[in-house]
Amino acid sequence: MAGLIALSALCVVDFSSFCHPSDETVQLTTTLRNASQDREAVPMAATVPATGWEELTWRSLEDVEFKDVYVEELDAYYWKPTFGQSIEDLEGQDVYITGYMIPVDLDEDFYVLSRYPFANCFFCGGAGPESVVDLRFTGKSPRVYQTDERLTFAGKFRLNSDDVYQMNYILDGAVEYTP
Repeated sequence: MAGLIALSALCVVDFSSFCHPSDETVQLTTTLRNASQDREAVPMAATVPATGWEELTWRSLEDVEFKDVYVEELDAYYWKPTFGQSIEDLEGQDVYITGYMIPVDLDEDFYVLSRYPFANCFFCGGAGPESVVDLRFTGKSPRVYQTDERLTFAGKFRLNSDDVYQMNYILDGAVEYTP
């Protein structure tokens, strides 16, 4: 009986506020997304002449397809990526990308850069795995980053298609960057 009461109580709790934005946040996100899409109209990898870094856009990271693959060790399915040629060509390149900071685990110094703010990101089910990049700093991160800080990072671009415990896109040697 206690279990039924607890289940009933759980059913009436509105969890949507944890992952779904208010009307004001939706309006702000739409404005930011439109501005971001206007910015992404530049070529997929425009070379920055002064430094040699190439701009990596979120639109270019969409060149991937996912297939459900069963992982016996986890007794679960996960999305295995198959990267398009344009993404494979960027592996190992020095790139920079702008997005929203998401501190996944401060104790582990684990940060992810997202195409969308936290309320609409991959971790809330609002986007796919192609919309996040794992930031790997050399040593510890230089500071504690706040959720939804919009920043640009540069580093060496790496792909991951096999390790289910890592993101598909990784930026090794990540540093804050001003294009």
